[in-house]
Amino acid sequence: MGKKMKVEHNIRDTSHQSGRKTTKKPAAKPKPSKSQQPKEAPSSTAESNTISALLPMPLQQRILSTFNAAYNPVLTSHSLGEILQEVKAALYARDFDAAFAKARPEALDAYAARWSPTRALGYAAVFLGIEEYLEELETEVKVEAKAEGETKAEDGAEAGAVTEAEETGDAHQDVVLSSEDQTVGTTGSSGDDGPSAAAAAADDDQVVPASAAEGENVTPPPPAETETTTPTAPTEPTTDTPKPSTELTKSIRMLSIGGGAAEIAAFAAYLSQQPSRSLGGTMALLDSAPWDDAVAKLHDALTTPPPLSKYANAAAKAANMAIIEADRLTSSFTQQDVLSMTRDQLSQKLGNEPLIVTLLFTLNELYTTAGIGKTTAFLLDLTATVPLGSLLLVVDSPGSYSEAAVGKESKKYPMQWLMDHTLATKPEKEGVVEGCRWEKLESHDSVWFRLADSLKYPIPLENMRYQMHLYRATKP
Repeated sequence: MGKKMKVEHNIRDTSHQSGRKTTKKPAAKPKPSKSQQPKEAPSSTAESNTISALLPMPLQQRILSTFNAAYNPVLTSHSLGEILQEVKAALYARDFDAAFAKARPEALDAYAARWSPTRALGYAAVFLGIEEYLEELETEVKVEAKAEGETKAEDGAEAGAVTEAEETGDAHQDVVLSSEDQTVGTTGSSGDDGPSAAAAAADDDQVVPASAAEGENVTPPPPAETETTTPTAPTEPTTDTPKPSTELTKSIRMLSIGGGAAEIAAFAAYLSQQPSRSLGGTMALLDSAPWDDAVAKLHDALTTPPPLSKYANAAAKAANMAIIEADRLTSSFTQQDVLSMTRDQLSQKLGNEPLIVTLLFTLNELYTTAGIGKTTAFLLDLTATVPLGSLLLVVDSPGSYSEAAVGKESKKYPMQWLMDHTLATKPEKEGVVEGCRWEKLESHDSVWFRLADSLKYPIPLENMRYQMHLYRATKP
């Protein structure tokens, strides 16, 4: 990707069975120039990938702790194992309606708590890996300016949080959750193999709010008068109440088709790693399943500092902050099947300014459930309506796990081939090229995101393997 990584080819996908493994943090790689041809992944099975290293380990743990806080009721439920078995059976049968669209709220929360954390980490690393392209999508917007004291207080808290997190790698170990037992057994839950991750990153004491910042926009009182003055004129110059002012800041837009909990967590993590704390993000999530409640829970957890133990020390309090400030992340969810949208409806969702459109573990699902014809029609509508300069990011299962059957003989074609046939080789011989031309920027057939053994979560998680393709909409 934008920041190079090593990948693996032709390896059987065992992401639902493999346990967590550690990888050594690799040396930093030089950033490739944008003028290079599409970056095709080198074939290598001997070397581990570097994608995990793009996401700082303290942030990885904070994201997992945030999932733990957002979905703690289902994570500590005695019926978690049964719910996960139902969801997993539907996924293996590729019955996505049963797994998502027609699933009960508890099942959606269970899915988000069980499979979204690893994907959130992987997606966040992918976003950081294509940072050089995302920077081109940043646009200036006007927002209400913050008071000077407020800004200084926030900067101080940020500096303290970063320092503590870097030194300890466990800045949120005092997060309080509602259950007394943070260990969730795997017997009968999902048949997962892998080391136990039962220790939660929290204890059970009462909540104590973080201390308020000192010196926050305080105006000293005027000196006391000692002489009698006439009412003809004031002895001190008057100070008018300052009017609210605006300032320019930057923002980036994302439309996540088929998106849910993992996508919003990854986007928040990406924004939190930007050097300018003024960069904000607006995210529109679109899916046929009712993910609105699950997404709202995680959005709140991402933008709210977690509660602390009353025994938390000063360093822990200083480091205690939300992954992203509430005013820097805006999200909305629409329950709608993208394949049923008209071209005009899709155009309204996309808007007029460049943005990033994501299909993260979604495109193959569309090919499988709706067929190649409808999915191809959607991609052509996207091509015709997406603003020039926009990015299209596709992440999905690698190899034979992403194939679609065509024709009466059900001949199978790889998802990547079908996608490239539609996006990169449009039929110009017909004389009409509608919309943009897609320039492939990056392509990786097989990438591993590996979890470190030091990460803590109430239930076991697995490494994630995926393919990744990035396109840019250019003039025909």
